[in-house]
Amino acid sequence: MPRIALVTYDPGAEPTLDSDLAVLVDALREAGAEAVAVPWDDPAVDWGAFDLAVIRSTWDYHWRAAQFAAWVERCGKLTRLANPPEVVRWNTDKRYLGDLAAAGVPTVPTRYTAPGEPADLPRDHEYVIKPTSGAGARYAARYTPDQHDTATEHLRRLHAEGFTAMIQPYVRSVDTAGERPLLFIGGRFLHASRKGAVLTPGTAYDADKVPHPDLEPWTPTPAELAVAERALAAVPGAPELLYARVDLVDGQDGEPCVMELELVEPHFFLFLHPGSVGPVVEGILAAATR
Repeated sequence: MPRIALVTYDPGAEPTLDSDLAVLVDALREAGAEAVAVPWDDPAVDWGAFDLAVIRSTWDYHWRAAQFAAWVERCGKLTRLANPPEVVRWNTDKRYLGDLAAAGVPTVPTRYTAPGEPADLPRDHEYVIKPTSGAGARYAARYTPDQHDTATEHLRRLHAEGFTAMIQPYVRSVDTAGERPLLFIGGRFLHASRKGAVLTPGTAYDADKVPHPDLEPWTPTPAELAVAERALAAVPGAPELLYARVDLVDGQDGEPCVMELELVEPHFFLFLHPGSVGPVVEGILAAATR
């Protein structure tokens, strides 16, 4: 009977935002595992008592990135961690997009500006500013060229809080074709979804956003699957991944490209794909008993 920790966050008095967590715990128990949902920052947890710790919804870690990084390293020494610590370390900084682009993977064009570095904001097209560490569109906003002063203040705030900022052209196809997250378990494609635009014009960077608006099932095209597989093949060291989500959009040429590669704590959207619960459980059990 493998002991498995599904690693999450502590919601306090509020209900958890992870609608899939209880479903996975129950399904793993029904399959014969001893499964429990555990907050990553609970000091009382004995991580060495588990055969596998699966990062699922540690959705508050961006506010405490250094503390989370230390936990990842510590947990990875005490038990098997999925995904592996070196993968988490690489993927928690969105400068990984530069690594993917250098490997020939189609990605959304991205420039980076660290604290103390000047930034040349676009003057001829709509663009997005967001931190290289974040989730749920936290501290992200889209701007038109005539919003230069507001965008500059956004950058100043990011730099003041120690964030490196990333600047990308706004991918206008998101407004029509949406964004398509493709989920892989054990290296195999499982299911895909489509969601609408997260960043709406005029929404402040520090306002709350709906991270997955208008979510619906999606059947990926062969071109989308090919780009997603190229992205996974480009992860440094060719590690064994329990889970991966590749978020795709259509680039200016109309072809799919990577918006984000989610290897830390992506939502699986099992509530939208209930038939995927079984394969996810099988993948987790295989990793726990390997």
